[in-house]
Amino acid sequence: MEQATTLVSGLGMGESARWHGGEFYFADWTAGTISALDAVGNVRRITGVPSFPITFDWLPDGRMAVVSGADGSVLLEVPHAGLIPLADLRGLSAHPWNEIAVHPSGNMYVNGIGQDYAGEPRNNGLIALIRPDGSVRQVAGNLAFPNGMLISADGNTLVVAESYAGRLSSFTVRPDGSLEPAGTWAAVEGSAPDGISWDGSGGIWFAEVPGERCVRVQEGGEVLQTIDLEDGCFSCAAGGDDGGLLFMMTAQWPQVMDPGYEKTGRVMVQRVRPPALP
Repeated sequence: MEQATTLVSGLGMGESARWHGGEFYFADWTAGTISALDAVGNVRRITGVPSFPITFDWLPDGRMAVVSGADGSVLLEVPHAGLIPLADLRGLSAHPWNEIAVHPSGNMYVNGIGQDYAGEPRNNGLIALIRPDGSVRQVAGNLAFPNGMLISADGNTLVVAESYAGRLSSFTVRPDGSLEPAGTWAAVEGSAPDGISWDGSGGIWFAEVPGERCVRVQEGGEVLQTIDLEDGCFSCAAGGDDGGLLFMMTAQWPQVMDPGYEKTGRVMVQRVRPPALP
């Protein structure tokens, strides 16, 4: 396979990798922005977001749902109106909110870390369910720093990365939107999974900051592929016209948290699956 190449450089802290509608989307947490990269390398700013963590996903009607994590707010991108408030999560937790995943029904799931970033590792993370009308309730708890989160195409399974536990945990999505714990989807000893992405064949890619790599695992925990990188990797997304590219958000860690440090954030890409034959 080809080696990883740089598509965009000079970012602060790139995160929230997403492939959507033929373009690659990402957030820059230090700049407070969401941007998109098209097929010819042009970057355009989509919107500014009040606070980080910044994550986003798309509702079935095409609108973008955006998490402003430190504010504990979920916003909707509305044409000609910008971002408007949808839900306030501060009643469930005053700590930062981290990742969002939209269900095919239009329900939204947002996880929160349940502690301050500088605190000792704890199992205080939670997942909130937000309905399209903005109503909120907690549907899972006791997670070890929940991070990346995915929902299966059939809507029956939610998978969340637990960074402090080195595993991807799964839940069954009930018809009413509540979650039933379904056990460990995959565990990799010594790992700290961050952002995650379906690989297009039933497996999951996870990005890892301390390990400076991306890892592809199948359900049960077998490691199928590893991409070693020079910097920490915060998020990844499989995409491209044939789904065979892996987009990765990297930066030097922990220097990226120093406001005065050189901006080392990059969007990188590597082909991870051979191009389809014509």
